[in-house]
Amino acid sequence: MSTTHVDHGQWSSRLAFILAATGAAVGLGNIWKFPYIMGENGGGAFVIVYLLCILGIGIPVMIAETLIGRRGRQSPGNSVKALAIEAGANTKWSVVGWAGLVSGFLILSFYAVIAGWAISYVFQAGAGNFNNATPAQVETIFTTLLSEPSTLIFWSTIVLLGTGLIVGLGVKHGLEKAVSYAMPAMLVLLLIIAGYAAMNGDFGKALHFMFYPDFSKLTYSGVLIALGHAFFTLSLASGAMMIYGAYLPTSTSISKSVLAIAFADTLIALIAGLAIFPIVFGNGLEASQGPGLVFVSLPIAFGQMWGGTFFGTLFFIMLSFAAFTSSIAMIESAVAWVVEHLGLSRMKAALSTVSILWFISMLTVFSFTGAEWAKLDFVFIGKHVTNYFELVDHLTSDVLLPLGGLATAIFVAWVMKKPAVKEEVDMYETTFSIWYFTLRWLTPFAVSFVFLNLVGVISF
Repeated sequence: MSTTHVDHGQWSSRLAFILAATGAAVGLGNIWKFPYIMGENGGGAFVIVYLLCILGIGIPVMIAETLIGRRGRQSPGNSVKALAIEAGANTKWSVVGWAGLVSGFLILSFYAVIAGWAISYVFQAGAGNFNNATPAQVETIFTTLLSEPSTLIFWSTIVLLGTGLIVGLGVKHGLEKAVSYAMPAMLVLLLIIAGYAAMNGDFGKALHFMFYPDFSKLTYSGVLIALGHAFFTLSLASGAMMIYGAYLPTSTSISKSVLAIAFADTLIALIAGLAIFPIVFGNGLEASQGPGLVFVSLPIAFGQMWGGTFFGTLFFIMLSFAAFTSSIAMIESAVAWVVEHLGLSRMKAALSTVSILWFISMLTVFSFTGAEWAKLDFVFIGKHVTNYFELVDHLTSDVLLPLGGLATAIFVAWVMKKPAVKEEVDMYETTFSIWYFTLRWLTPFAVSFVFLNLVGVISF
């Protein structure tokens, strides 16, 4: 199939790129997933490992992905292919970009369903359904949502349709305009909720839990989860940073922009923890609730607290904003590829892509409803999976994202010509040397070490 070179457009400014990329990074991973996996893996010790993964692996790989996108100016697979040709290397290296596109596509297939929960809960909270509700009643609301395919399908459809329409409008009129409103609104709402939690919850216990490390509670599995989440929360190896980098003006500093994005993403993840755990601890609930932490524990707490209806509604509105900014980033690579290869308009490409995603998302819907045909029972790369959702979540977060980051590091540091790499990143010589060494040696070693432990090749 031939490829047509397409001018997809560019961000209007560095700020637009930072907002868009931060929006891609900040999502359900920060506000839904990060608090509950932190709760399951020892709190402060997990946070330290997570921050080290962001600093030592996430940021170097994010810079590498962004420079691939900007130098290639196409969808991820085509960008990597073009740069492989430029370096005189085998064009099969394009699999690095393709793997990211597929990972983002698979993540969005379940992400859209969970984002639908958030929108559904805006109306549940706004209607006062959590007011003075017992834990059993809140649990029933959640389990009822998960047991009704029609309800899950409706909200998932809303998420995917909204995503498709935004992306279909293009870079400046769709993606950029959406994040320019959604990101500031989401941050303001998160800060309001964090302030509310500090005044009405157990803030001291939350601080101790999040920032006092107890390494006895951290396992090697927890280290892998921290690494996988560093990739997940920064939208690495999902095609998002490559395609957003493709729209980055040449005059914009990649390294400075990436540092700003990583800092904002990490800060928001920590603020989310400080917004959630004071409420959890203040109401005698468990931090290790798991995926139901946001959808069961928090509604119980909001239902018992002063102003709970109002602030609970704000919380789920904020969560919905976060979900949309990430979903439009994850689908953009696939839409750009369809435009390049099939010559469709952006709107037709976007709606065609979300239609395919809708069918794939049904596997997640019926995983949650407990349909017999969606059940699984086997160990896959170090983890026992019981349904499609668990399989694809583990496959993407713990396997494809870290391996995609590893492949990206190898491609930029070993395959691309060093002068071409230096041309894209505006770093001082010493800073460049440290980053290049990290990408060439430390990142591949760290990712390989953790992954080999996961699959049982080495054991600690």
